[in-house]
Amino acid sequence: MGLIERVCEAGIVGAGGAGFPTHIKLDAKAEYLIANGAECEPLLRSDRRIMESRAADIVRAMRAVAEHTGSSKLVIATKSHYGAAVAALQKAAAGTGVSLHLMKSTYPSGDEQTLVYDITGRVVPTGGLPLDVGAVVSNVATLVNIADAIDGKPVTTKVITVSGAVKNPVTVEVPIGTPVGALVEAAGGLETGNAMDYEIIIGGPLMGFLARGLDEPVTKTTGGILPLPKGHKMLGYKHVNMEKQAKLAKAVCCQCSMCTQICPRAALGLGVSPHKAMRALSSERGKLLGNVNSLFSCCDCGICTYYACNFGLNPSVVMGTFKKALMGQGVKPKKETVGRVDPGISNKKIPVARLLSRLSLAKYDRDAPLVPFVTQVKEVCIPLKMHIGAPCKPVVEKGVPVRAGTVIGTPQGLGAAVHASISGVVAEVSGEYIAIRA
Repeated sequence: MGLIERVCEAGIVGAGGAGFPTHIKLDAKAEYLIANGAECEPLLRSDRRIMESRAADIVRAMRAVAEHTGSSKLVIATKSHYGAAVAALQKAAAGTGVSLHLMKSTYPSGDEQTLVYDITGRVVPTGGLPLDVGAVVSNVATLVNIADAIDGKPVTTKVITVSGAVKNPVTVEVPIGTPVGALVEAAGGLETGNAMDYEIIIGGPLMGFLARGLDEPVTKTTGGILPLPKGHKMLGYKHVNMEKQAKLAKAVCCQCSMCTQICPRAALGLGVSPHKAMRALSSERGKLLGNVNSLFSCCDCGICTYYACNFGLNPSVVMGTFKKALMGQGVKPKKETVGRVDPGISNKKIPVARLLSRLSLAKYDRDAPLVPFVTQVKEVCIPLKMHIGAPCKPVVEKGVPVRAGTVIGTPQGLGAAVHASISGVVAEVSGEYIAIRA
């Protein structure tokens, strides 16, 4: 069985992004193979711990992928202050042809297109992929899954950082479908009070989303669990009323364009213009968006909202709303670059320490060691859609016994297989998930 078949059979999707099926991404030829270990979001430690503990597997997977893609330049990108991870990677990469690209602690250094430019000097066009400039990018967690697939092991677990307002931040490897409440318990529980006093961000603090509750399941793309006390500044950004946002834009947006000046995708010459989105919203005139194609290059990093705007506006959500509306109308991005790379691009990267201070998150920037997950989980709820594309089709029925690693859902078109993450009995099957009781 070849590499692509093994990756497909293992149900691997991009572990650090939107969940694009990895077997499709790797079925290509590229000059560069880049391992993304930059851990874009602050507070998270999962990629760092993976690099520390499984550096040899990352290098092994890269060499296997490079043999298939024909890549001659193999680069692991990570941050220079990840001391233990850097040392482990340097040891594993010695004599293999794999090199390290070390970066400062800035945001959003893990952004795929920014990473490609930093390493290759090439700009991925709007509507394009790194492959358009001769590169394939894979998260280090995805590469570990590829190494496991080579050994015949499917994706059944996820390494996750549990931080924020918990007593003892940790990084743990848990079965997919584990409720987030069990992860909070693994971190010693919430700092004070009860669960009703907190909201939980799934993912990183900036690009993450709010959990619906403690029963929210871990997926193949979950990177972090971050409880924050209600009323925290960061949570205010997650509750956006577009009608109110329009009124605020009319009242206070002065078109200073700071949001655009500091945008990392605008700096790449892709024409992203958050200030124009705010102008269009406040005036209710869509034509003022300018080049609407540039909206598709917005990476939702939130810098325009969290750092640039001095008036508390939310340009990133406005951009996302316009982008979703265009897609709903059937508008698709076209490949183009509309400008040149800003010569001052390196000066526009935001130091993580300053960002955390601005968002009142500095107190939560704590170590989260990798520890065994000892919490007893009696039932997992495994989503059938953890990837781009249609949900998987269930291939098991209620009451059927399964073992960890058994295929329980097969893709319908674009997608990736879903496997049982624990051994037990199928407790429920729906169009959205499969529950397994230990």
